[in-house]
Amino acid sequence: MDSQIESHKALTDRIHNYDTKIFCQIYHAGRQSLSVFCGSQPVAPSSIPCPLCREMPRELTVDEIKQIVKDHGDTARRVKEAGFDGVEVHMAHGYLLAEFMSPYSNKRTDEYGGSLQNRLRIVKEVVEDVRSKVGNDFPVIVRLSGDEAIPGGRNMEETRIVVQLLEEWGVDGIDVTVGVYSHHNFVSIGTMQIPHGIIVKHAEEIKKLVSIPVIVANRINDPLMAEDIIKHGRADFVGMGRGSLADPDLPRKARGGDLESILYCIGCLQGCQGSVVAGGTIGCLVNPAVGRELEIDYSEAPVARRVFVAGGGPGGMSAARAAALKGHTVSLYEKRAQLGGQFRSAAYSPHKGELAGFTSWQIRELDRLGVKSHLNTELTAAMVGAEKPDAVIVATGASPIMPHIPGIDRANVFNAQDVLLGNVETGNNIVIAGGGMVGAETAAHLALQAKKVCVVDMLPEIAADLDPTCTDYLLQLLDEYRVEQITSAKVAEICEEGVLLERRGVLEVRTADTIVIALGSEKDDKLLSQLDGLAAKVVAVGDAISPRKALQAIREGFDAGLNI
Repeated sequence: MDSQIESHKALTDRIHNYDTKIFCQIYHAGRQSLSVFCGSQPVAPSSIPCPLCREMPRELTVDEIKQIVKDHGDTARRVKEAGFDGVEVHMAHGYLLAEFMSPYSNKRTDEYGGSLQNRLRIVKEVVEDVRSKVGNDFPVIVRLSGDEAIPGGRNMEETRIVVQLLEEWGVDGIDVTVGVYSHHNFVSIGTMQIPHGIIVKHAEEIKKLVSIPVIVANRINDPLMAEDIIKHGRADFVGMGRGSLADPDLPRKARGGDLESILYCIGCLQGCQGSVVAGGTIGCLVNPAVGRELEIDYSEAPVARRVFVAGGGPGGMSAARAAALKGHTVSLYEKRAQLGGQFRSAAYSPHKGELAGFTSWQIRELDRLGVKSHLNTELTAAMVGAEKPDAVIVATGASPIMPHIPGIDRANVFNAQDVLLGNVETGNNIVIAGGGMVGAETAAHLALQAKKVCVVDMLPEIAADLDPTCTDYLLQLLDEYRVEQITSAKVAEICEEGVLLERRGVLEVRTADTIVIALGSEKDDKLLSQLDGLAAKVVAVGDAISPRKALQAIREGFDAGLNI
C-alpha cells in the first residue's frame, strides 16, 4: 500500500546514514500460508496442500494470476519510492512463483502449466512488470532455488535454463538457495547438521552460465570461507544473515582482521527461525541482545559491586560477562575442572561441534573483561557468608536424573554426560535408557564409534523433545548407523545379562555390557535455598530455576548480569 512508503522511507534514510545499501525482498507465499494469517483460503497454481501448512489451497484463475503479476510490479514501484537501493523478487523455497515453476506443485494444463516455458510464464510477466515500473536504472534481483531437493521438484538441469532466461529478461542478479517447505527438507535454512557451504556448488554452476552477479548464502558463517568463495570465482557475493545476528560487528571485525573476537553463528535456529515459528520475536541463542538493542543499557554502573557467579555453564558465563561489561568486579566459581557446563558434553554429539566454539568465545570474553574464574571450586553458602559479595547469581544448572531402577548402582551403568565427555569407557554392546535429545544424540555418538547401540524410550517416538528439523537428521543418522530403537517401553531392571525391558506388559531380557542412563535432569538449587540473607541480591538463572534450553539460560544470565 502507498501508505507504507513513508514509514519505509524513514528506515532507508537511517540505513543510508551509515553508507550502507538495502534491498527489499518481495514475495507471495502462495500455498505456504494459512487462512488464519492471510484472512482467506491460500492460493496456488494447483490445489495441492503444502506439506507443512497442510491447508488445501484454491487454484488461481488466469485473471487472478494477471492481478498478482501487476501487484508485484506495484510493490516494486513502492520499494523504489521508499528509497530502497534495489528489489529482490522471491521465487524460491516453494513460495508462489516457485510453485508455478515446479512440476512438483504445478499440475495446470493451461498456458501457466505443463512445459517449462509455460511454468515460467508468470515469472517472465512478473519480471517485465517490475522492470516497467522501476525503470532500467534500479537493480532487480531474484532469489531462486537451484534444486528443490524434493521428489518431482525442479533440479539443476531446469535451473540451468531458468537462470539464462532470467538474465535475458533483464534480471540484474541471482540469489541462489535450495529447497522448499517440507518435513523432510529443511536445507533452505541450514541447521548445524547441514554441512558448511552446502549451496556453493549450485552457485558455482550458475555463475558459469550467466554474466550477472551471483549471490550465495546458508551455513557460511566464517569470513575466511566467504573470502575463499569469492576469491575463486564461485560466487560474487556471500550473504550472512544469521552470522550478523550472532555478531552484528562481524563485517567490521573481518575487515580489520580481528577474526578471534567474532561471535560465530552455531546454526541452532533456536532464537531466530525457532522463535519466529513459535509466534515470538526474533532472537539469538549466542547473542541475547538481538531484538532488544534499544532496551539494553551497557553504560557503566554508577556503583561497582562485587558479584559472585555460581556455575560456569553457558548461563553462568553469560551472567559473568554481562556483569563485567557493566564494570562490576566478578568472580565465577565452577566445581568442575573446565568451564562450559552441559554445552561441553553436548558438543560431543555428531554435528554439534560448533557448540565448543561458543564456549571458547565465552571463556575468552571472561578473560578479556577480567573475570576471575575459580575452577574446581564449588561456591558454598559459607564462602558467601565469609566474603560478603554484593550479589550472587546462581547458575548451578541441573544434574542427571538417576532413577530408582533395580541394579542402577552396578559398575557398568553410567550417565550420558560422562559417556559423551569420555569420562568413562563403554563396552561394545550398549543399551541407552531414555530416547530424548540427550539419549538419541548419545546413541549417535556411540554408533559412530562402531558400537552396537539400542535406545529405549517410554514414548512412542525417539527424540520427541527436539525441533522437527533436528529430529529428522538425527533419526536418519540413527538409521544409517543401525541403532536399534525400542519405543513405548522402559527399563524395568538392570541385571547381570543387560537389562530387563517391559513393553506392553511383556518382560524381555536385552543383553548389554554397558547401560547408559539418559532420563532427563533435575534442577540443582541447593545453594539457592541456602543464601537467604547472605547477600543483598540473589538471582537464579537457567536450569537452576527449571531445566530448559540454553537459549533461556543464556538470556536469563545476561539479563541478571546487566541488572545487578
